Amino acid sequence: MTLSPALIKAFIIFPLNVMGVIPAFILLYEGKFGSHQLEVVTAISGGVLVACGLVICWVTVSLFTDYGDGTPAPFAPPKKLVVIGIYRYMRNPMMTGVWCALIGEAIFFKSPGIALWLMIFFAGCMALIPLWEEPDLEKRFGESYREYKKQVPRWIPRLTALL
Repeated sequence: MTLSPALIKAFIIFPLNVMGVIPAFILLYEGKFGSHQLEVVTAISGGVLVACGLVICWVTVSLFTDYGDGTPAPFAPPKKLVVIGIYRYMRNPMMTGVWCALIGEAIFFKSPGIALWLMIFFAGCMALIPLWEEPDLEKRFGESYREYKKQVPRWIPRLTALL
């Protein structure tokens, strides 16, 4: 995993906006900047979830840029099907990482707005991934993606890696 300009741009384009910029605007609207009272349980549990989500997103974006020769952005998608690393256990780990981070932020900041944003984003993923992303991947990668799709679950990780 290299810290390339493509990796940094790709991380900023999608995950950072969904997990950082939009939640920051929500917190600003809710008046939660500067007046947040941290509690140990919410700070630790929320912080751990955010950290896990960020790591998962960084790893998945790295795999796209380093091995897939692309990004998570629709205008520069991976040229090669990425089925290594965490993608051997689940087909959509990036979305799982984003959801994990958003849940953590909602807990950490006790933010109903971020919880609502999570639900909206989650519903969008539930619709767009099977209706748009997966057909696009089938079109671009053909039988190799169809076989991968048969063997690796979409959201809930397998206990054993795809060989």
